Amino acid sequence: MTHKRSLNKCPACGGELRVTEYRCSKCGTIIRGNFQSCEFCALSWEQQNFLRLFLKSRGNLSEVAKKLGISHPTVRERLKELLSALGYEIEEEETDSGYILSMLEEGKITTEEAIELLKQQREK
Repeated sequence: MTHKRSLNKCPACGGELRVTEYRCSKCGTIIRGNFQSCEFCALSWEQQNFLRLFLKSRGNLSEVAKKLGISHPTVRERLKELLSALGYEIEEEETDSGYILSMLEEGKITTEEAIELLKQQREK
């Protein structure tokens, strides 16, 4: 039996879908109710894959960036989007020049990434 990924949004209106029935594949027992899906089920496929890689990398954003072939700032942005999708409030991190330079000095970001972060900071 192949398992299909469950839907979490209505294909007609975009509303939240609820699980209302569970069925045992062995004995056929049926449990009916109004069950809320897990918080991770509401994530897009891309967000779930990002979360898996983030966990596998033990939260090391530089490693995630390397494995995805994207910049450190892009990984940070995707992490912020993931946290937001999970309903967590995002605290704005300090992105002053000193913080960016310390990340560069510690080898957490490349020179190119530091330049990009400094440009983004200037645009705000």
